[in-house]
Amino acid sequence: MSKRLESKYKINRRLGVNLWGRAKSPVNKREYGPGQHGQRRKSKPSDFSVQLMAKQKLKGYYGNISEKQFRKYYEEAVRRKGDTSENLIGLLERRLDAVIYRLKFAVTPFAARQFVNHGHVMVNGKKVNIPSYLVREGDVIEVREKSKQLAAVLDAAQSGERDVPEYMEVDHRQMKGSFLRAPKLSDVPYPVQMEPNLVVEFYSR
Repeated sequence: MSKRLESKYKINRRLGVNLWGRAKSPVNKREYGPGQHGQRRKSKPSDFSVQLMAKQKLKGYYGNISEKQFRKYYEEAVRRKGDTSENLIGLLERRLDAVIYRLKFAVTPFAARQFVNHGHVMVNGKKVNIPSYLVREGDVIEVREKSKQLAAVLDAAQSGERDVPEYMEVDHRQMKGSFLRAPKLSDVPYPVQMEPNLVVEFYSR
C-alpha cells in the first residue's frame, strides 16, 4: 500500500473545495490554497488544468488513491460496456473502503481504508483486509463481532453528517449492510460536483 503523507485537509485547500462536506474542514474559512503562494491571484484555467482538477477531486475523494490504481479503474471503465464516466463511478463505489464509508462504519474514507486494513471487516462471512477489493451486487458487508463496539465505529454510525445512499442498505444495530447495485453518478451523494466526463477527457488526450 502506498503512503499518503499529505493531510486530507491540505487536499481540500489545494482543490479549493470541502471535498467530504465536513464541518471541520479549514476550507470553510480559508478558500485559498495552502502555502505562501496560496492567496495569489489565479488566471483563467486551461482545459488541461480543468480536466486535471476534476481528476484530482475524484481521486482525492476516495482517500487519495494512487495514480497507478486510479488509471487502472479508468482502463477497466473503458473496457466495460456503456458510458465510461458512469462505469468509472460504479467501480470506485464498489471499493470496499468506499462501501464501509458509505455504510457509515467509518467517519472518513481514510478511516475506512485503515479499518479494512486492520481486519475489522467481513464480506459474505469471510474476512477481507484489502481496501481496493471490489464488492458485487448482493454482497453482505459486516463489521467483525469483536470490532462492533469500537468507539470509532459507533461514532460513525451515529453521525448525522451524511446518510446511507439508496443503493446500499444497512442495519447499524447488527453493524451489517449490503451492496444492492452499482450506482450512477446522479445516485452518489458527493458534497461537491464531480465531473468524471472530464476525467475521461484527461486520460483520452
